[in-house]
Amino acid sequence: MDWNVLIGILIPFAGTTLGAAMVFFLRNEMNERLQKALLGFASGVMIAASIWSLLIPAIEMSGEQDCVAWFPATVGFLAGMGFLLILDMLTPHMYWINEELGGMKDGFKKTTMLVLAVTLHNVPEGMAVGVTFAGVMSGSALMSMAGAFVLAIGIAVQNFPEGAIISLPLRGDGVSRKKAFLYGMASGIVEPIAALITIALTQLIVPILPYLLAFAAGAMIYVVVEELVPEAQCGKHTNLATIGVALGFILMMILDVALG
Repeated sequence: MDWNVLIGILIPFAGTTLGAAMVFFLRNEMNERLQKALLGFASGVMIAASIWSLLIPAIEMSGEQDCVAWFPATVGFLAGMGFLLILDMLTPHMYWINEELGGMKDGFKKTTMLVLAVTLHNVPEGMAVGVTFAGVMSGSALMSMAGAFVLAIGIAVQNFPEGAIISLPLRGDGVSRKKAFLYGMASGIVEPIAALITIALTQLIVPILPYLLAFAAGAMIYVVVEELVPEAQCGKHTNLATIGVALGFILMMILDVALG
């Protein structure tokens, strides 16, 4: 595998790790205003990435393959939404702001539930990075190495608050700083794994690339609609979350259009 691809799929994991490392520098919990703004920013980044880095290339690629341009994007998007819906229903997890339980109730510890919540988010993000680099490796003129790195960096930026949102509350609950950091970092390890699996699948069956691009987009939009936006809009300071969405969306759109 090309070293650029390997570095690229590790960038989002680095973002989660750096966020988790904030447990060594900040107090036991993140400022609520900052938390809202970062959740909104993460939502904006994921929405923009889903459109410009995943759905639009999927539609254009389908047109080049002489099939109905919207069909793979539609099927893949709905499959991605459905996949995350099933994971959400089956995997026990906890929403980190209101501590409401989701998925099947199996009596896991709070630390485990929090890690599972962010791990759910990271599966589609890892797939998104993997499928864009797979597109570059396949030689598609619609996918560039610069664009794949832009997506990886954008996801790393929105992973930073997720890592901190796990590690800081765990420290507040009495978990040691080292263990809180390791829990936060562990939640991101699924991203490079999902990326590698996606790359392997795409290399085996190149025509499924548009479907996988749209699948990753659907899964990411599910995370935004089901968890990030509701969490950002509950309680106080919701206007900061809305501003964060706008800034995250615009930044990701500019980076993708300018460099993609």
